[in-house]
Amino acid sequence: MSVTATPARPAPDHHAQFIELLQSSLEQNAFIKLVLAKYVGDEADLQRLIIKQLTVKDQPCLSFVYRYKTRDITKNFPLAEGVATIAVLLPMSFKNAHLLAVTDEAQLEYSKKGKSSLFKSKPQQLREVPSAEHNREKNRFLDLNRPFLADLGVTNHKHELIPAMSRKWKQINKFIEVFSHALTSSPLALDQPVRVSDFGSGKGYLTFAIHDYLRNTLQAEGIVTGVELREDMVKLCNEAAARLEHPGLSFQHGDVRSVAPAAVDVMIALHACDIATDYAIHMGIRSGASIIMCSPCCHKQIRLQIQSPALLKPMLQYGLHLGQQAEMVTDSLRALFLEACGYETKVFEFISLDHTNKNKMILAVKRAEPVDPAELLAKIQELKAFYHITEHCLETLLRADGYLA
Repeated sequence: MSVTATPARPAPDHHAQFIELLQSSLEQNAFIKLVLAKYVGDEADLQRLIIKQLTVKDQPCLSFVYRYKTRDITKNFPLAEGVATIAVLLPMSFKNAHLLAVTDEAQLEYSKKGKSSLFKSKPQQLREVPSAEHNREKNRFLDLNRPFLADLGVTNHKHELIPAMSRKWKQINKFIEVFSHALTSSPLALDQPVRVSDFGSGKGYLTFAIHDYLRNTLQAEGIVTGVELREDMVKLCNEAAARLEHPGLSFQHGDVRSVAPAAVDVMIALHACDIATDYAIHMGIRSGASIIMCSPCCHKQIRLQIQSPALLKPMLQYGLHLGQQAEMVTDSLRALFLEACGYETKVFEFISLDHTNKNKMILAVKRAEPVDPAELLAKIQELKAFYHITEHCLETLLRADGYLA
């Protein structure tokens, strides 16, 4: 008697199933977010792709946020074109996709050998679809009804924003947003006091804001110190801190060279001029800070040393370009030194303060595991040699303390 072989079942097309789930979530208005990860393409520093739905000029679209190590790039696509683009990116450029919808979620993975796996699950409760309006009000990390905002003149007695302070209010929220994201990726634990030093605290807008955010939003104990050279500002802020009952918040007279806390968890120095930024970063590293937030101002030390290669001289004969080059080289070296000292570092545009047009921020978060600095230090020396730089203040300070072998 002959036996007929049973034909093998075809392997499931997980790619097609996943795209169908995506399409269905969009059609049913259930789509929340799609994240593509495990990038295998050629673009340097591209980490992941975050996709959300927006409405732009009354037309639904998919907003693609390409997240690089130090910046984000956003591109908007009509729905059909966006779905088609996603279909091409999987698995050519990304080996992992996580779809989040109102009623379920799905994850598509590809192994090193190209084998696909599709996982689907139901949520414990229904999620809410976020607003798709492109110009919707951004999330705020602080409320306008916080007492310190009225005391410092950001709001009136009815807790309404004073129009002339709108830029300041935007800057305060952006600062807290950056801090909040850094906090989530840092090794800091909120069941312990968080020690913050803010150098050049001025009138205390950001110093009060970070203390209020730690204490009232995160329910953490914040020991926050503002350091300022102007004694009248120090007196003004200390009086406000006492009047507003901000325990753990204080201000003292001095600068980053004269005040050296024994231990700091978060070091802030916005718009410290020239090498004062280097002293601030050095103090943060030496004090073991988990988060370092700097917004550099002026770059005189390096600008005076740079000898540009002959090929670049026609371009750099213009003063503006020469200054931009000095800024780029100085802050790149600062970021590389931070990386060599064990920090995950980003350089990005921040919101400018009312009294300056400088809007760059260097954000460094301590890594959980140390890195071998040899390769980074070699790159630093190559940059210095290329521009004929003999001294960088931060390097001098770090070498004196034995941080750089």
